[in-house]
Amino acid sequence: MTAETLLITGTVGVGKTTVPEAVGRMLAERAVPHAVVDLDQIRLLWPSPDADRFNLAIELRNLASLAGNCREAGAQRLVLAGVIERRSDLAAFERACGGSVVVVRLLGAPSTVEPRLRARHRDSPEDLAWHLARRAELDSILDAAHVSDADVAIADRTPVEVAAEVLQLAGW
Repeated sequence: MTAETLLITGTVGVGKTTVPEAVGRMLAERAVPHAVVDLDQIRLLWPSPDADRFNLAIELRNLASLAGNCREAGAQRLVLAGVIERRSDLAAFERACGGSVVVVRLLGAPSTVEPRLRARHRDSPEDLAWHLARRAELDSILDAAHVSDADVAIADRTPVEVAAEVLQLAGW
């Protein structure tokens, strides 16, 4: 399942930011030139177009620029943290990255993910309510869409343990 780009996906609160950071540290320890990109950060745009609730179009345009810049700077691997809701969007991610993309989905039970969300959004009841609802909604979307090449359960594991399994599944 080896590719030059790894997209770590999953519902909110499952570790999509933390696990790629751990993957990046592991790649650095192995002296593998790479870049870690948080897709949430490159799609921030307000207001979102009515037909593009989560700014996928700007995300892909920005990703194409970033991927090209990172490759020019010597990155051999790209580690992406983000959401892909439809398998049909994979071709657009591959075009943006300039090659094949392996998608690994992080899975977490509500009993694991919801306390994380409650801690993260404890000062914003509105944000907490949105993220709790989105957790369930996005899990259902990802279950139906079969977007991943492999799934990794986070359970009570550390980010490093999860990252090691993700790297193994990616063939890295």
